[in-house]
Amino acid sequence: MTWTSLLDAAGAVCLLLGSFLCLAGAIGLLRFPDTLSRLHAATKPQTLGLIFILTGLALTLRTWAAVTTLVLLAATQFFTSPVSAHLVGRAAYRNRCVDSETLEIDELSDALERAAGGDSDSPDGPEGRGADTAG
Repeated sequence: MTWTSLLDAAGAVCLLLGSFLCLAGAIGLLRFPDTLSRLHAATKPQTLGLIFILTGLALTLRTWAAVTTLVLLAATQFFTSPVSAHLVGRAAYRNRCVDSETLEIDELSDALERAAGGDSDSPDGPEGRGADTAG
């Protein structure tokens, strides 16, 4: 076997593995019951699957222009997916679209109560600050 055929085989394995992860994420989006579970399915396997697909393409194409473009795509996906999932999850929580019985630890409710009630140092807190934004 030549070096080129080994890289092509590794690229094919990465493409298949990435496709499987993307399929698993899509099935999770359909099957999971609530917003937070669906966000997990939309971000974790999809991001890893896309990175495997881009790695498989880089191993197959083997040009500097393609590899640098694919690295930029992977970095963009890697940094934006968790941030957007965090914002969607927080918005779903504030709009009460999350089943609170499925949460093991609910740290956000304490933070929202502190924001609505004011600072913990003063018993009555500042008037009007954060009361209308607590959701």
